[in-house]
Amino acid sequence: MKVISYNLRKHRAATELVGLAERHAPDILCLQECDTKDLPDEIAGLRLAEATQGNRLGLALYYRENQYRANEVRAIALKKSLHDRVLKPAHERMLGVRLHDIDENRELIVASFHAAPLTALNSLRRHQIRAALSELQQLGPGLPALMVGDYNYPVFKEHLGQKVRDQGYELTLSDARTYTRYKFFRGHYDFATSVGFDIARVTTLPQGRSDHLPILIDAELSPARRVGLSRSPLHPVSAESA
Repeated sequence: MKVISYNLRKHRAATELVGLAERHAPDILCLQECDTKDLPDEIAGLRLAEATQGNRLGLALYYRENQYRANEVRAIALKKSLHDRVLKPAHERMLGVRLHDIDENRELIVASFHAAPLTALNSLRRHQIRAALSELQQLGPGLPALMVGDYNYPVFKEHLGQKVRDQGYELTLSDARTYTRYKFFRGHYDFATSVGFDIARVTTLPQGRSDHLPILIDAELSPARRVGLSRSPLHPVSAESA
């Protein structure tokens, strides 16, 4: 499974999405900081599963329609930073989708995530990450899950990695830094947390109009997780805010 995650920088890089999808042929496209009212229903063969509605700058997730079927969608609000309370840029910071792999007849979860900005403390972002990962398991208990996006966590990532592992997930960084706008703050901001997946690589793609560089995640279901996966009946797509 190939997943692209991209922070569009207030929707400025939206015009690049068709080219990205055609060039790299992802199965999943996870977006952050997008104008959800200006998103198409389809991008180069990828179908819009859902986009958040409560955000000035929202999240969205697209999937390859001939490979997956969206069973359920959940968008949640997370603990707010002072920046969130004053400027109100984001209400929902995690958008998760439970997908049914048509060919393999199995279910998995993929999510787009956007943590609080650097004006917040790392402790608050860790709280948001922990809450988001817990919520994904409510979306599909025991299912493999992959959450990608802008974690806004450029320093002390070793500590974050341990906290993520304590929760049963793995943290995977890309092969090059993903944020370049300000010299002092350059570093790895966009990465992946996963359980039940083997992450072959996370590649930083060339920079476009955003201050974030898109990342491409190559992942496959871990062999140990192939047995006993949920075969729950299909449900219509629904959005649920918590």
